[in-house]
Amino acid sequence: MTAAGENGATSLEICTPNTRIGAKRHMPATGQHRSSRNSTGQYALCVNLIAVIVLLAGIRAAQADTLMTPAMVGPLAANPNPIDFDAGPLGTIYVSGVASGFALWQTNPYSRDRDTRWDLGNAQVIVQKTDGLVQFYVQAGQYDILALGVPTVSSSYFSNHEFYFTNQAFGFLPQAYLKLAPTDNFSVEAGKLPTLIGDEDTFSFQNPNIERGLGWNQTNGQTRGIQANYTAGPVVLNLSWNDGYYSNRFDSISGLATWTIDPSNTLAFLGAGNAGRSGTSTFITPKLQNNQDIFDLMYTRTQGPWMLQPYVQYSHVPVDQVIGIDSSGSTWAAALLAVYNLAPDWNLAGRAEYIGTSGGINLLDGPGSNAWSLTVTPTWQHNMVFVRTEGSYVAAEHTTAFETSFGANGTKSTQLRALIEVGIIF
Repeated sequence: MTAAGENGATSLEICTPNTRIGAKRHMPATGQHRSSRNSTGQYALCVNLIAVIVLLAGIRAAQADTLMTPAMVGPLAANPNPIDFDAGPLGTIYVSGVASGFALWQTNPYSRDRDTRWDLGNAQVIVQKTDGLVQFYVQAGQYDILALGVPTVSSSYFSNHEFYFTNQAFGFLPQAYLKLAPTDNFSVEAGKLPTLIGDEDTFSFQNPNIERGLGWNQTNGQTRGIQANYTAGPVVLNLSWNDGYYSNRFDSISGLATWTIDPSNTLAFLGAGNAGRSGTSTFITPKLQNNQDIFDLMYTRTQGPWMLQPYVQYSHVPVDQVIGIDSSGSTWAAALLAVYNLAPDWNLAGRAEYIGTSGGINLLDGPGSNAWSLTVTPTWQHNMVFVRTEGSYVAAEHTTAFETSFGANGTKSTQLRALIEVGIIF
């Protein structure tokens, strides 16, 4: 989520979870402008990133398959020849990354949000070792996280703000983990991990659309913990013990089973929940979601120029008066993500989704509210360079006054956005 202003002093207001924005992923509202020091820092980061890219370009390009991490659904594609170098006893190290910026226009912005934004989308470098017994993955840099139905937040807030060192966001190093792979079909990894939950990934370049959907708002973006992975023929099993929604309390468990039926069809099931309880409530740790059980059933089909990804999702938050959850609540969501290949460099991505809620707690735009959205994302990519435009529309129903994410006082029920994103994947 973005903040992009021109200049001036920063004014940040962290929304209290389960109040203004409801129990969604609580994006803090930002002031009308961002400090010139932060803006200068962003530009310096871009310049430094480009310098790193130029320097690393002098290292030979790897003649290997495209790296499997980070996961990228498409239509954006990773560089098939990532940079690599021989690190002696460590073996081959790969270096890749993404640099992008975007501009956004929206109707009915939330309090202290803006009608227009421009900001960094990604300025990240990824360093990894992908073979041998000991492997690792490190992703570092600045980024923004845009999602439907919540206010936009500056990229500097995600990676530079002082709160980042007290669990308010994922920080300048959002993912970093060590992996032990004693066999080809079994491995264990520990550290700052990508979540197993949900059908959409955290960073914009990983997904068909620039913005994440309404269902994603019920999931966690990242987690910290340990994860075991096992492959048995067409079936892949992942089991993780972690801190849920970045709560720093390691009492959550998540499991994912993926079945590759054939080269064109994949079916996956996810279950996750909190085995204990956590009263933590911060920017990235909404108390309600951090204590919920959540399930996803996800299907992927590729055929000719089409890629289709329907999924259904259900979550339930139980009563726990010890930590102040006095009523239960549930969500159910259904979505269809699609990508159509128009030409070698051109693709059209889209998403249609619906989410409903029940119970006496606010998991969306007030207790018992529901919402639907439509998103269309034309995409052009030639080698490492890409350009995406996007139009999205969200409509909420059965809302509670002053608890929606639309309008200065949270009293509107719709939002229209238009975006453009330009970048490189190296």
